[in-house]
Amino acid sequence: QAGLVESGGGSVQSGGSLRLSCGVPGSIDSGAFMAWSRQAPGKQRELVASMHSGGITYYADFVRGRFTISRDNANNMFYLQMNSLEPEDTAVYYCYYKTSGVTYWGRGIQVTVSS
Repeated sequence: QAGLVESGGGSVQSGGSLRLSCGVPGSIDSGAFMAWSRQAPGKQRELVASMHSGGITYYADFVRGRFTISRDNANNMFYLQMNSLEPEDTAVYYCYYKTSGVTYWGRGIQVTVSS
């Protein structure tokens, strides 16, 4: 179900940084799965990064070393720190959170990287 709210998107020049934030309902479950995906115009949605229970992370090859997913249990938030942004990173970014059999997602936020 929808209900997550992304923030922190915007426009940046190539090489710049942005941090996306996603607020989740209630406390972050230690066993929750959280992720960021993106969809560029004319392309399919693709997984960017995820975090599983125990803090295990996954990164797509095209962002590994540049992006970092993290969580803030105290504030019920998780983040995507994006560094060394490239024009190819231009897309709508979505956050996704699954806990106790319930899936939540956000409406998406635009990230635009200019050369």
